[in-house]
This record gives sequence, C-alpha cells and structure tokens, in this order.
Amino acid sequence: MPSTPVEVDAAVVLLGASVTAITHPLLYVKLLIQVGHEPLPPAVGTTMFGRPVLYLPGLFSYAQYILKVDGKVGLFRGLSPRIVSSTISTVARGKIKRRELQSKKDEHQNTFRKLVQETSHEMIFQCLSRVATHPFHVISVRCMAQFIGRETEYSGVFSCMVKILKEEGLSGLYSGFVPHVLGDVLFLWCCNLLGYFINTYAADDSFSQASTIRSYTKFVMGISLSVLTYPFTLVAVVMAVNNCGLAAGLPPRFPVFKSWLHCWNHLSAEGQLFRGSRLFFRRAPVTLPLSVED
Repeated sequence: MPSTPVEVDAAVVLLGASVTAITHPLLYVKLLIQVGHEPLPPAVGTTMFGRPVLYLPGLFSYAQYILKVDGKVGLFRGLSPRIVSSTISTVARGKIKRRELQSKKDEHQNTFRKLVQETSHEMIFQCLSRVATHPFHVISVRCMAQFIGRETEYSGVFSCMVKILKEEGLSGLYSGFVPHVLGDVLFLWCCNLLGYFINTYAADDSFSQASTIRSYTKFVMGISLSVLTYPFTLVAVVMAVNNCGLAAGLPPRFPVFKSWLHCWNHLSAEGQLFRGSRLFFRRAPVTLPLSVED
C-alpha cells in the first residue's frame, strides 16, 4: 500500500529533526566560534610548506571542552528551538518541491522565463519560511551563547519568546533577520541562475556526459555559493545576540551595533567576515617566526 502525502511529510519531518539533533553539537561549536569565543589556547603547527603557525582548537577539541564544562547535556543547548525551526523549514521545502514537480508536469520546456517564475515563487516561500523560523533562530543562538558568560536567562522556547517580547518587543525576535533573508535570497538566485546557464550552454546534449554534469551542477553551485554568502549568516548570528544582555554580545567582545551594516563593517575591518566558516586547521591571526622550535 503506497504511503500518503501526510505520512511522507511526517517521515521527512522526523528525519529532519533527527539530523538536526545529531548535528547540533557541530553547530553549537560553530556558533561559539562565530561570536569570537576562544577559551582554549592555540597550538603550534606548521603549514604544508613547513612554516610554523598557531592553530586554534578544531571541532573535536572545542566539543571536548564544552563536554568538560557542561557535560553531555551541555552539548545540546538551544536544540529545542532549532527543532521547531527545522520542522517549519522542512514543511515549507516540501511544499516548494511539490510545486516544482507539478510545474515540470505542466510544462516541459526549460525556458529562462520559466526559471525566473519558479525561482520567484521559491523565494516567496523561502522568505515566508524565514519570517516564521527566525524567532526560533534568535532564541537558539541566545541559549547557546549563554555558555560564554555562564548566564541562565534563556531556557525554554516559550519562556524565551515571552522574555524577548517583554524586554525588546517584536524587533528583538527578528534581530539579524535582514542579513539572514538577504543571504537566503542571494544564494537562491545565484544558484538557480548559474545552474541554468551551465546546464543550458556549458553542458549541451551533444556532450556525452551532459546528463551527469547537470545532475551535479546545483550541488556544486550550492557548496561554492554558500562560501560567498557566509558573511550574511555570520552577521545574522552576531546581530541575534548583540546587546541582548548576554556577555557574548556586549563590550568588550562587541560594540553595540546600530544596524547590521555597522556589524558587517566592523567584522570586515577586523578581517573576521568568515570567522567560523572553518572548523579544522583554523589559523590564529599571529604567525610564528621561522626560528620558533617546538
């Protein structure tokens, strides 16, 4: 007996929530690095050319530190709001996917006009999804960022939401929303447009491996463009915690930013727009002299 759409959606949501839970410690470490928390000293290492450098602790060393301070449960700070956000996003993506499949049935032509229409519809769904999920993103970020100052102000999804609404108003729940949604939109359009032009003009049907190239184009574009749009994600995270009363978002760690552009310019001036994009072989800003010995 074939599965119903509701059963399929439920299975996908459950799978998404499971993946979110499993990968949460990784995102937790990444977030602490994004807000500039470096509790462990760098270690001496060498580049591939043999030049001595200082390497900051990687994912596993950082996770072990959190484990030592907070125990196993501590690795899952902020998980509940992330699962809520993941569930909403999964449902929204499912609707987008069904719309795309229906569109392919209705029209087989792969025209540029059709691409623009589909991408526009996808953008609207994605923006609406971000509107619904961003408050949970803010709550999750603040729950995790409490590790830095050892605060206990944020715990529980609904109590956090009430606290933010009471102290900061609706704008507090949407701290960092603009760079987050701009990054989403930029990624979506660039990925779809580049994929279309490559599939249409670079991988024409006369080439024997054209179908293989087309199947991997969007995946490769996604990886490449995620690097280019990363600063938007970083700024969204920093703005979500900035000036909210937690040590992670207050001076001297960060100034109180007037806007997300102020935050962007500050990180750019410090050469930190890609902070947290790497979890291994993270080089400290100071390079050791060649005469340094282990």
